[in-house]
Amino acid sequence: MEFFGRSAASLIAICGLASYLAQAEPVRARAVQPQLDQAVRQLAEVTGLEFRRRVQFSIITRQELERLLEKRIHKEIRPQEVRIEERVLKKFGLVPEDFNLLKTLTALYAEQAAALYDFQEKKLYLLDSNSETLEQMAVVHELAHALADQHFNLRRFLRSRVANDDSALARMAVMEGQATWLMSELAIRESGQSLLAAPELVGMMARMINVSARGFPVFDGAPLYIQQSLLFPYSAGMKFQQAVLQKWGREGFRRVFEHPPQTTQQVLHPEKYFDGVVEEAVQLPRVEPRGVFRKLAEGAVGEFDYAVLLQQYLGEEAVRAIAPSWRGGVYRFLEHRHQPYSVLIQATVWENEGVADEFRNAYLRILEKKWGGLEVTGQSLDETQGKGPDGWFCVKRLGKKVYLVEGMPPGTNIRWPELP
Repeated sequence: MEFFGRSAASLIAICGLASYLAQAEPVRARAVQPQLDQAVRQLAEVTGLEFRRRVQFSIITRQELERLLEKRIHKEIRPQEVRIEERVLKKFGLVPEDFNLLKTLTALYAEQAAALYDFQEKKLYLLDSNSETLEQMAVVHELAHALADQHFNLRRFLRSRVANDDSALARMAVMEGQATWLMSELAIRESGQSLLAAPELVGMMARMINVSARGFPVFDGAPLYIQQSLLFPYSAGMKFQQAVLQKWGREGFRRVFEHPPQTTQQVLHPEKYFDGVVEEAVQLPRVEPRGVFRKLAEGAVGEFDYAVLLQQYLGEEAVRAIAPSWRGGVYRFLEHRHQPYSVLIQATVWENEGVADEFRNAYLRILEKKWGGLEVTGQSLDETQGKGPDGWFCVKRLGKKVYLVEGMPPGTNIRWPELP
């Protein structure tokens, strides 16, 4: 379901080898280049990887950056896909009904960005209004991206055909997490420390990332899911990279790109990545009569998605109790061909029946809160049916799997995967 994991490739900020830079403004370039030269040497030393090719850069204003971002977003993202994704987020109850995804996405990146690399032009853009400290950190971050790009082709890495929605966000966490880790490592090395020698600093810096995003009007006004989608690759990705380097040493810089995590759960719980714990397959139920509905979207729903949903409606305690026991999830979003109904179907699998039942009960509370009330018309030990402002719903547990169908028009039937 994660939108940013698919679209953010258009906004990747990557830069390259300082000694090969070209087309910079002469005065400012002389001021920036010593930072670049130093960062290049340090990154090569820390990672054991070498830069390979020339990268151009320019100094631009905030207004020029905003125009560049808007142009890139409109080029990379199809409006129809954005509209459908927006509808999916609203159906899940993750954003309000008046939310404009494309407008918010554009404004957020323009507000938060300190640098931008156009991966088609292979050109880095730096803001002319950065403070010296911010500029130095941004340059290191972008150089780290460039280093990964020149070895592992980030455009291809992010757009891998094997990546579903959830794994796309996991790959973003690899890319941004590694760059953030390297940026932080070089910063604290100036005080004679290292993240590997003082791992407690990683958690502190990850919290600082979350705090530093605050105070920006667009970000502060964005729904929780949008905020967390933007922060996850940096904060969770940084902690994941730390775990990888503690286990594999410098080889970890390469291995996470050659064998990336497959789910956000593997990023959140690196031990599952090391142990090769992958998501379990689960089949979606089918709504009937067939031919009445048309599919608008489908994809994966990962631990990250359900953690944010639980946090938004039920709080942190529910997140801790349920989300880590996620073992797999998929969704499908349908539209009725003749009536104003849209149907959201989910199939999830959990660690055991006990957690599955907790999630089933939790989702009923989520439904009631996001709809502002519901009426239960039928209930048994493992199944609840009813109706609300958005149509009919059914929440059913079969073993450790939970199936969720909501927004159905009257007369819709459900065929469950395990039943003949």
